[in-house]
Amino acid sequence: MKIRGVDVDTQGRCAHYRSERDIVANRCATCDDFWACHACHDELTAHPFGRMRIDAPASVLCGNCGHTMGYGVYSQATACPSCGHDFNPGCSMHSSLYFLT
Repeated sequence: MKIRGVDVDTQGRCAHYRSERDIVANRCATCDDFWACHACHDELTAHPFGRMRIDAPASVLCGNCGHTMGYGVYSQATACPSCGHDFNPGCSMHSSLYFLT
């Protein structure tokens, strides 16, 4: 699946978040696209980021392997359950931007 954003690399890192662990993309409920980050979405669209329901089954995408998961799995994981690539623990601070909790 394609991850949209500004200067996105092959694993979903963007101009705003470029650490080794910044590989998570979040789905916008409004446009249904996966985005590298909220800032990329804001720069490239004319609508606010639509936060996903926490019970949505495929709201998060691992940029390393393409595995999709819901908030429940993602919020408890320190790494992708499919490929084992570490996630950035700091992303949890942004959950209110991406999910209706």
